[in-house]
Amino acid sequence: MTSTNELEKTESHSGQKFREFLRHVFDLNLDKENDFRTIETIKADVDFRGTKLWILICAIFIASLGLNVNSTAVIIGAMLISPLMGPIIGFGLSLGISDLVLMRRSLRNYGVSTLISIITATLFFLLSPLSHAQSELLARTQPTFYDVLIAFVGGFAGILAGASKNKGNVLPGVAIATALMPPLCTAGFGLATANWNFFFGAFYLYIINSVFIAIATFVLVRMMRFPKKAMENKVRERRLRRVLTTVAFCTIIPSVYLGFVLVRDTYVQESAHRFINEQLNSSNYQVVKSDVTKRNNKYVIDAVVIGSVLSKAEQDSLRALMPRYGLQKDVELNIRQGFDRQDVNVNELKNVVLKDLYTNSEKLIQEQQRTIDSLNNLLGNLSRYSDLDSDINAEAKLLFPQVKEVQLAPTLQLGLGQDSVLLVLVKPQSKLSEQDAQKLSSWLCTRTQTKYVKLIINK
Repeated sequence: MTSTNELEKTESHSGQKFREFLRHVFDLNLDKENDFRTIETIKADVDFRGTKLWILICAIFIASLGLNVNSTAVIIGAMLISPLMGPIIGFGLSLGISDLVLMRRSLRNYGVSTLISIITATLFFLLSPLSHAQSELLARTQPTFYDVLIAFVGGFAGILAGASKNKGNVLPGVAIATALMPPLCTAGFGLATANWNFFFGAFYLYIINSVFIAIATFVLVRMMRFPKKAMENKVRERRLRRVLTTVAFCTIIPSVYLGFVLVRDTYVQESAHRFINEQLNSSNYQVVKSDVTKRNNKYVIDAVVIGSVLSKAEQDSLRALMPRYGLQKDVELNIRQGFDRQDVNVNELKNVVLKDLYTNSEKLIQEQQRTIDSLNNLLGNLSRYSDLDSDINAEAKLLFPQVKEVQLAPTLQLGLGQDSVLLVLVKPQSKLSEQDAQKLSSWLCTRTQTKYVKLIINK
């Protein structure tokens, strides 16, 4: 009974020590800067005037140029020099410490910086001769739930770095990950080209990033127990908290829906292309053109096929295979056959033929190259044994006087570099003893650098 109690006490003590270890490792206050110093640093970064405002304008021009020419490196450079994070983190801090003066300053400077950024981007795209929407621009027009997660975690890391003594390179990384500038530039592109889908989508993405960076800042400020300002009106404080919660939910709900739609669209696109490649391309018919579109909340796979005519029964059989690819009843297959000029033109047909010819030629070349490499390897290995043959024959006669002649006979497997036996033909002057044969075999293994040697003695 005593031993049982002692065992329980030991286990309890070990569990307590482990919990203390985890608490020490994950302690947020372990490397924490002085709270008041952190607050003053964040406050100083809130205001936009003078040099900081001109840096913001330059950063917007650089980011807009990067989006215009589709250069990821230029966009990243612009995000690194952008000072947009200041008012957003300042707003989150003001909520956490109940500082209404800081809250007003942060909101005012946030509004000013946002307005100037959009005006600058709009002017750039109005003057730019390039008006085509590149992939980097398009990527900033469809906010999703993933953007919420990135903004929240990025904001968490940002305030964590700002509140620590060793700040490192976290803040530049947060600026890149949360991507505040590209959506603003894309919103400017939407205004310049009167594309309202671009404008509202990109501006919504910017709001998502801003709101959840501020929320992450607020959460961490409370977790790290920053000193709060005494607020006389408790009712007003509770009202501010309710407004914050409402804004967060109103921001996150549309992004969750858009994220679900994006994931579903991507899944259908990938499944449809896999279905087309595996089931609609054969030796008898070929897909010249395919497209997956969404019409009236239903996905439609349009495939233009040339070659042997597919009967209705064959088309039905293909449709029956679609559920195997995750393409359910909300996905429709529309096969169009023949050389209808509305569906496919000569250039598209040429492209398909050339693509197939290139693919087949490339496969043939690769196979031929593998054969050539294999033969070269075989010849190289066989020639090595051929070069060794005369030297080994002379050396063997000197080392083993009872040997008249030695001749190497490598197998095909050995020539191909596989682990095999080297055959050696031996003509003795006189009868070889078993001990001499073992010595000769061992010497041949070392001399030829071969793992296995088999002596064939011509008696």
